[in-house]
Amino acid sequence: MALSEHETRAGRRTLIRVVTPGPLTETPAARYVWAAARLALGWIFAWAFVDKLFGLGFATPAGKAWVDGVGPTEGFLANAPKGPFAGVYNALAGAAWADWLFMIGLAGIGAALLLGVGMRIAAASGALLLVLMWTAVLPPENNPFMDDHLIYAILLVGLALVKAGDTLGLGRWWSETRLVKRFPILK
Repeated sequence: MALSEHETRAGRRTLIRVVTPGPLTETPAARYVWAAARLALGWIFAWAFVDKLFGLGFATPAGKAWVDGVGPTEGFLANAPKGPFAGVYNALAGAAWADWLFMIGLAGIGAALLLGVGMRIAAASGALLLVLMWTAVLPPENNPFMDDHLIYAILLVGLALVKAGDTLGLGRWWSETRLVKRFPILK
């Protein structure tokens, strides 16, 4: 906001306020849209974790859950399309370390996004996970290269850049903690 001098017909000078809008991400509506996108994407990650853990019958059928002894990476990676990385992913299918990393990633990214904390780490690790999942489905079914994994990865980076965790989340509080002040990468 700036002040500008304006001369009236009577010859008196008055100050008028000139309001210049800030960047679009600074408007309340934009902050709430970014927060809604953060919460929606957080739910996608958290739900994937819960469904793969318990086999609730959505993406993971009952009896095929991690608690039933079925590796959460097994179905997806074992059935990877015959793309350039199929051999690599087929070999990783069901490996205990891959299952643990995948599930910890889903839970951690989902929790960070839902709470609005650790947005930088959530964005980086989530984008990496999504790009790796994209390489597992190459070539995509409906497009030469673009699919939802890449869109979500881009969205994650955008969420961190606009500090989406500060609206409807604990991001502002989190960034003021002693831990985050000491290690800013945790913002």
